[in-house]
Amino acid sequence: MEIIAGTIILENNKVLMVQELKEECKGKWAFPAGHLEKNETIFDCAKRELLEEAGCKAELKKSFPIFTHNYPDRSIIMIYFLADLLEQGLEYNKDEIQEVKWISIDEIKNMNKTEFRCYPLVENLIESLEKQNLYNLELFKDLEKI
Repeated sequence: MEIIAGTIILENNKVLMVQELKEECKGKWAFPAGHLEKNETIFDCAKRELLEEAGCKAELKKSFPIFTHNYPDRSIIMIYFLADLLEQGLEYNKDEIQEVKWISIDEIKNMNKTEFRCYPLVENLIESLEKQNLYNLELFKDLEKI
């Protein structure tokens, strides 16, 4: 089971997205996100991926619904957070990311589905954002000692 954490920042009805450079999804748009590393909290993962992929720092505020997907060879859990932007314009990984861009919600809705790495995920996250279907971060508890 893989865990992916990501961050969505909303400002002036625009969200921050990244255009991928990795071969399997080259040119596709996505929200900054990536795999949870060993001994990393889900919160730290989301912040790290935002910095690595978009050159931004943010404060996580809310959680989106948790999404799951089963591939023939693996299963993933995707956890995205709504965040407030603290800092932008920092270095990001230009080996993985082609472009970082603020895109309006209306523009996303009018883009071709093939322009996204995973359109159903983007569609569900935008819908949750518009309906304010968001959860408190207290939903996640870190059990340091078991």
